[in-house]
Amino acid sequence: MIITVTLNTAIDRTLEVPNFRLGRRHRAVDQTTMPGGKGVNVARAIKRLGRPVIATGFAGGATGTRIVEALTAESVLTDFVRIREESRTNTSVLDPTTGVQTEINERGPAVSEREMELFRDKLLYLAQGAEICVFAGSLPRAVGVDVYAGLIRELRKLGVTTVVDTDGEPLRHAVRAEPDVVSPNVIEAEELVGHEFNDDDDRAQAVAEIVELGAREAIMTVSDGCFAKVATPDGPQLYRVRVEQQEPRASVGSGDAFLAGYVACRYSGGTPEECLRFGVACGAESTQHFGAGVIDPNAVERLLSAVEVMPISLPAEVS
Repeated sequence: MIITVTLNTAIDRTLEVPNFRLGRRHRAVDQTTMPGGKGVNVARAIKRLGRPVIATGFAGGATGTRIVEALTAESVLTDFVRIREESRTNTSVLDPTTGVQTEINERGPAVSEREMELFRDKLLYLAQGAEICVFAGSLPRAVGVDVYAGLIRELRKLGVTTVVDTDGEPLRHAVRAEPDVVSPNVIEAEELVGHEFNDDDDRAQAVAEIVELGAREAIMTVSDGCFAKVATPDGPQLYRVRVEQQEPRASVGSGDAFLAGYVACRYSGGTPEECLRFGVACGAESTQHFGAGVIDPNAVERLLSAVEVMPISLPAEVS
């Protein structure tokens, strides 16, 4: 079983608005509403890939009820802790003429210490039957920035593989807890290592630095694939994985689809190269759909042959 943890779940509403301009009146030509939050998106994609997954985290109020009911309608197993305050609603506007997507994310509910303790107990119970746990997304209010770090340490004792996709201080603390995999995007990775990346050499160096900070493996997603430092039977190896960029319908959520593909392949026993290839194919394919975590497994399989997986080395230092 794979667990996905979403502490700041949401209802995500996306509107497709051609020629969107601030301060103008517009009419949407398409719209979709679905349960969201990064971990929920990952769970949706893993389910579509046919792997066993259960989504957990917090769900509050009428919005929380909608989240659970909608995931059930998608045949995604759930076991959320119900909280007193209302879960958030996020709104995105996609302009199909430019491909630009504007997101407005609500802050989310405050979570009490008692609610957090209930969640911890639930997660440790679920973890007894799990192989992989994915911690993804932002934190709700009143939750300490070290929460992922503490949970990672708890799950390590149970032999569960831990995967983290978050940002800022929660990511910094999580990396120090030595998770098995961290998967930031470029902006998140720049913030974590403390400097901007100018070229591919900098990006390759960055995943190596993230491993030095504590993560056992690091995968940084970029627009056309990823850079990764992962464990192989022959020792740690750097990879550059690339696929020709698709003409996207919507690119938001492609990182969640990448992570779902990577985790699904890892769960099935794939080699490091196979997992990276499959993840990149899932991320690329997801850009053809309107809605985060939506992928077509058959299209992913057709795309696999176009994904390049290249072992790389860090640039030699000039003495």
